[in-house]
Amino acid sequence: MSAAGTSIRTLEEAHTGAFEATESFARHLDAIDPLRAFADEFLHPKGPFNGRALYFCGHSLGLQPRGVRTILDEELEEWATRAVVGHRKARRPWYDYHLRVRDGLARVVGAQPEEVVAMNGLTTNLHLLMLSFHRPEGARRRLLMEKPAFPSDTYAVKTHLRARGFDPAEDLVEVSPREGEEFLRTEDVVAAIEREGDRLCSTMLAGVDFLTGTRLDIPAVVEAAHRVGATAGFDLAHAAGNVPLELHDWNADWAAWCHYKYMNSGPGAVAGAFVHERHARSDLPRFAGWWGNEPETRFKMQLIPEFVPVAGADGWQLSNPPILALAPLLASLELFDRAGMDRLRLKSRVLTGWLEWLLREVHGDEVQVATPADVERRGAQLSLRFPKVDARAVHTTLAAAGAIVDFREPDVIRIAPAPFYNSFLDVWRFVDMLGPAFEGAHGIEVVGGFH
Repeated sequence: MSAAGTSIRTLEEAHTGAFEATESFARHLDAIDPLRAFADEFLHPKGPFNGRALYFCGHSLGLQPRGVRTILDEELEEWATRAVVGHRKARRPWYDYHLRVRDGLARVVGAQPEEVVAMNGLTTNLHLLMLSFHRPEGARRRLLMEKPAFPSDTYAVKTHLRARGFDPAEDLVEVSPREGEEFLRTEDVVAAIEREGDRLCSTMLAGVDFLTGTRLDIPAVVEAAHRVGATAGFDLAHAAGNVPLELHDWNADWAAWCHYKYMNSGPGAVAGAFVHERHARSDLPRFAGWWGNEPETRFKMQLIPEFVPVAGADGWQLSNPPILALAPLLASLELFDRAGMDRLRLKSRVLTGWLEWLLREVHGDEVQVATPADVERRGAQLSLRFPKVDARAVHTTLAAAGAIVDFREPDVIRIAPAPFYNSFLDVWRFVDMLGPAFEGAHGIEVVGGFH
């Protein structure tokens, strides 16, 4: 390795001008990485690299923290030995289990503890929060979102509007990237909000776009929405645990996210929700269930026929918390507290920055990056296109070589080096195997999109 590479003593000093396209440079960055030990806190799929596959799908499903099995076994033992008594007498009583994840969640998304709750699934939470915060009145009836959006968001918004008697053709505003561009600009979102003005009732936008990995300037959107009298809500599925969030200080009205991607809490993990403290009042319309009721009256049951919501995000709960689904989140949040979002974000910036630099340096015009080059406009994900070979065939050859990435129709491979468990050597190996993958892809026949 050259003197330039060895002169880098901390990840803060790593930048494009000091990058090198060598394996020894990757090993040097790993040696100075203060988070390198966290990779052993996760269980990795088996593969050819010291027994591990190269796993770059944290944007889709995060790896399992080692602590998950222990905490699940403990809860199963409590269930086996205490049964219903575990609600009050377990080592972590189930009655208030959701409160055990509250402080950690608040730190990850930049909220007050009373503003967050773990409950339901993401799309369910979107429906519940849109019911409360999309309140059309008179000419103010439109909802604004991005296009293309994650399909569940699109389905949720359109069916939600129809179920409430509105017409998506008239009452849904979709903002797309400019012609010839890959990703949505925040300034175009703000301009659309301003054009709608007093016709706009609410926004529901992705904090990080699922397809391109583009990061939205949430504070700018919130300010624009509030300026025209609309509420500002967000789907943070690809943002939570990936990029720094300050939902309270940014004054967002509401947000929802999942915990199975960068939050590493398991397939279909219980989701999260944020409601700003200024909305803690009890008169917002909502669907109600007994676990959103005031805890002091919750077990008076039939004696309290009227719903009296607890102040804060807890008031949007419907049912008692799913203990076996919340337990992995406890294990994950403990790792977030130990690592810290600032250090995770720093490593993520360098990992992704070096990946992008390597792709251009080593493979040139064989790879196109469909994610903003500005590190402030993206998270851990880069979306790649391959103009000279079929992306589906590249995906197949990478999988055969031990790299787990994902393919999205029609021609995108998404790769997300997760700072918790991906190393700089992982990135080097991925870029190094792309050349043989291009060669191998030429020999794969793709029929009808499947192979």
